[in-house]
Amino acid sequence: MADPKDRINQLQERLDVILSRQMQFSKEIEALKQDIRAIQDVENTRIFKEETAEKESPVFTNESKPEPEKEASPLQETVVPQPEIEEPQPIQKPKKKSDLEKFIGENLISKIGIVIIVIGVGIGAKYSIENELISPLTRIILGYLVGIGLIGFGVKLKKNYENLSAVLVSGAITILYFITFFAHSFYGLIPQSMAFALMVLFTVFAVVAAINYNKQIIALLGLVGAYAVPYLLSDGSGNILVLFCYMAIINMGILVLAFKKYWKSLYYAAFTLTWLIYFTWYALDYSANTQFGIAFTFLSVFFISFYLTFLAYKLLKKEQFKRGNIVVLLLNSFIYFGLGYALLMNHETGNQLLGVFALGNAVIHFLVSALIYKYKLADNNIFYLVSGLVLVFLTIAIPVQLDGNWVTLLWVAEALLLFWIGRSKAIPVYERLSYPLMLLAFFSLLQDWAVTYEYYYYLDDAQLKPFFNIQFLSSLIFTAGFGVILFLNNKKGAISEDDKTHWTNSLFNYVIPAIFLFVLYNTFRLEIANYWNNLYLSSEVTLIPDGETHERTFRNYNYNDLKVVWSILYTVFFMSALAFFNIKKLKHQVLGYINLGLNSISILVYLTGGLYVLSEMRARYLDIESIGYFDVGLINLWLRYVSYLFVALILYTCFRYLKATFMTWKFKIGFDFLLHITILWTLSSELLHWLDIAGVTQTYKLGLSILLGIYALSLIVLGIFSSKKHLRVGGILLFGLTLLKLFFFDLTALDTIGKTIVFVVLGVLLLISSYLYTKYKDKIVDENS
Repeated sequence: MADPKDRINQLQERLDVILSRQMQFSKEIEALKQDIRAIQDVENTRIFKEETAEKESPVFTNESKPEPEKEASPLQETVVPQPEIEEPQPIQKPKKKSDLEKFIGENLISKIGIVIIVIGVGIGAKYSIENELISPLTRIILGYLVGIGLIGFGVKLKKNYENLSAVLVSGAITILYFITFFAHSFYGLIPQSMAFALMVLFTVFAVVAAINYNKQIIALLGLVGAYAVPYLLSDGSGNILVLFCYMAIINMGILVLAFKKYWKSLYYAAFTLTWLIYFTWYALDYSANTQFGIAFTFLSVFFISFYLTFLAYKLLKKEQFKRGNIVVLLLNSFIYFGLGYALLMNHETGNQLLGVFALGNAVIHFLVSALIYKYKLADNNIFYLVSGLVLVFLTIAIPVQLDGNWVTLLWVAEALLLFWIGRSKAIPVYERLSYPLMLLAFFSLLQDWAVTYEYYYYLDDAQLKPFFNIQFLSSLIFTAGFGVILFLNNKKGAISEDDKTHWTNSLFNYVIPAIFLFVLYNTFRLEIANYWNNLYLSSEVTLIPDGETHERTFRNYNYNDLKVVWSILYTVFFMSALAFFNIKKLKHQVLGYINLGLNSISILVYLTGGLYVLSEMRARYLDIESIGYFDVGLINLWLRYVSYLFVALILYTCFRYLKATFMTWKFKIGFDFLLHITILWTLSSELLHWLDIAGVTQTYKLGLSILLGIYALSLIVLGIFSSKKHLRVGGILLFGLTLLKLFFFDLTALDTIGKTIVFVVLGVLLLISSYLYTKYKDKIVDENS
């Protein structure tokens, strides 16, 4: 609710404007009346006793100027169109000039004047000090006399010139602050207790004057302006205790004003200057050995004063929170915590109390929220915001006090609890507080993975037991927590129509499910890798190789290859299982497209990386010397056939996606290419596999070229009979690649018989393809039509 005095001032200003306009209109009306009388006298000599003609004034438009006639018409009731002219446009311009002139003359000039006076006093004082023209006591007395004189003069002018009076009083208060600080800190003319007593008195006077005048300028110049005094007068030898006490007094004055008024610019200016001064001192001059107590004490004083100042008006006036208010409250809390944390971290004893400090922050906000709730001091939004700060600092206290998996687990539990309260009780603040906790828990889990698995990998004596370790359990609990969050989010009716357009809906449609799937996938993948890592580390042997004199350490690298293959197969299986779950249960279109893309990537990784590693394992099995060092079994041969089953499964899921009704984009051509590339690649690998086992290593190029040619023909035949042009084109392209391979790669390595065979076979295959195209040309033409 607006202050009555503010309302009176506003109405008085409007009344002044209207009165000035009225006087201007009166002058114009009087001039118009005189013109009318003069014209009427002339007309009366020519027209006798014709009142109607006089009222209409037909002769006026012939003998007089049009503009005076039209502007005089508002006085004559018989003329209808004249009221339109009564809105004189020329009046608007004088108004603007008058308002601008009023602003400059009554407001701006006075403010500039008082600033110049203060600067002049400062310059004069500085000059007198440097040249020792007057004694320190005389300087101080003259300063006080100037300040008191300005106050007296301002008070005397208050009745008739309130704005000018307010400016003079505010400038005088600034001068009094200036002189008091100067007298104590530089000349020692007054003791510390008296200096602070005077500053308290000036602060009280400034508060009373600001309230009495209802002018924010007094508070700004008298209180916030006083922040600059120590820096304007400092010679680098000031006492930090005096400075902080001085600032605390100013902030207390602002706190009093906050209960009476709520001038936001005053609060924001004091807030910014206080923390800026404190941070500058901390960064440049702070000494942990001698100033820790002062620094921490005044850090807490500033934090509490601004906290109370911020809440005072909100609680008393029941004002709703806005984004700017929330930003200031959070800034104040986190600046206090950040600086306090830095102070404690660099202190010998304080670095052991970091968790207690974070917990203490949570307790402060808890006490405030409890008072708000118990006495119903504010609306729910304020209560939820302060309560949210309790949870935030509890969350921060967790990693400060604990280590490792406990941090991740507690953050997940806290995020789940906040989300459940927010959704079940319809309290959006709690739900939104859970979002950063989810991300914190996720990044904490990533750190746990990096530290745990990397640490145990290099510790031969402390290997991490696969699937029976704290890290695997933590990952499962994390996954379960996120799964419950997704379940709560997807419950029918959990999201309102308004929330569906909110940015958080995108968060739960993409980010949180992505984190859930990523963690679920890696939870088991890391344990599979850990299992093979343990076998690899345990396989270490130390021996002297033949022909050498020193011992060397060997490990069975076959376990590393097995780790790669089983990791790829697990990835293929995971993507297949995800596809089946989506097709049968979720029917989520976006997840379907993402899953198709991941399936394709998994297949390509298997073809390029998996089959290559399987060929290395085959070579290791066939290497007698390698078997002599380590036990390499038949798994190196039969594992490839197990992998074919996994690949067939994931290809089947891709086919099922094409048939799913919830998938609008089918990608049939893409699936055909993926299928045939997989089959051809696998057949080529299988051919090389058996040629290697058979010991036929010289003719693998011949065999590959023939295989490519046969498959190219198969694609053309399949394309003709299934009416799929893209398969026929693919077959032709494959023929082209085969011919390029033949001429640029095979001819240099094949003997004459091999060249003859490959040329004849490819020639026959090309002729068959041409024959098929000729025989079924009508079918192809009809298909194209």
